[in-house]
Amino acid sequence: MLKEKVLETIKKYNLITSGDKIVLGVSGGPDSISMLNILNEIKNELDFEIVVAHINHGIRENAKIDEEFVKKFCDKKEIKIYILNTNIEEISKKEKRGIEETGRKVRYEFFNEILEKTNSNKIAIAHNQNDNVETVIMNMIRGSGLSGLKGIEAQNGRYIRPLIECTREEIEKYCEIEKLNPRHDESNDENIYTRNKIRNIVIPYLKKELNPNIVETLNRLSEIVKDDLNYLNIQTEYAYKNMCIEEKIPQYDVYNVEKEAKIILDLKKFNRENIAIQKRVILYAINKLFGTTKGIEKIHIEDMIKLCNNNIGNKYLTPNKNTKIVIKNKKIYIETTK
Repeated sequence: MLKEKVLETIKKYNLITSGDKIVLGVSGGPDSISMLNILNEIKNELDFEIVVAHINHGIRENAKIDEEFVKKFCDKKEIKIYILNTNIEEISKKEKRGIEETGRKVRYEFFNEILEKTNSNKIAIAHNQNDNVETVIMNMIRGSGLSGLKGIEAQNGRYIRPLIECTREEIEKYCEIEKLNPRHDESNDENIYTRNKIRNIVIPYLKKELNPNIVETLNRLSEIVKDDLNYLNIQTEYAYKNMCIEEKIPQYDVYNVEKEAKIILDLKKFNRENIAIQKRVILYAINKLFGTTKGIEKIHIEDMIKLCNNNIGNKYLTPNKNTKIVIKNKKIYIETTK
């Protein structure tokens, strides 16, 4: 059943097309080893190639055993494997980041390195429905908006997630039937990381005390939010195009150059929009200009909207050191501070 479900997900989201070459992130756990086994079985049918990337984070005692397990699995299937041996704790201390964040950064940097090295065009990650629910709950706790409630997408740029519509229970059953004997990451049992607390404490509690179908319920919420966000994104782009007077956007990283970059919007048209669209247009314009909305917080957006609504004389805001919002001559100027 799992193989059929993965094929349905691939077809539904058009995750794989003929001629693709895909880097698979494989730890050796149930999720990634199932993904590897299934994609290896269907690669000829769908006409794509795979290579494997495995990371030994240098944290766990059994990490070397996991590495050998994945290597033997790939050797047996004649699949090319690339292995990175690193020390996440050392990097974490050096870069003054949390271990979880550092591990994620190192993983994705390595996956992208292998993608370039092997002339691949996609990276497959083994996130499943349970991972999606954990992400949604984490984002809720952090006070995320709709974008956080949509959870993990089946495809995000070059990253694809063929198992995203499969539950952890289905994956574990598949491993048992196929006798894959996946590795167990004992660090997942330690409730010192936020995700582990949600996985091992919060979700079991919600299942037992409030809703036995909490995984299905929150995945359904995630799907509803994705549909709503798609519509809002279309309306935001339409509103932006309608009110945009001028765009001056260099074809390089604005943060690393001295040249001026700006977007000018029609103030009157902006003020006619619903506040939900106003907020999204501001973020859309800033992202278009800088390639990111990092450093722009809720309070900044609210201050920008107040500035636009008041429309008294020449006023400006600097929500961060790179961005300046100016209101003058019935126009909104979103520009660099350089």
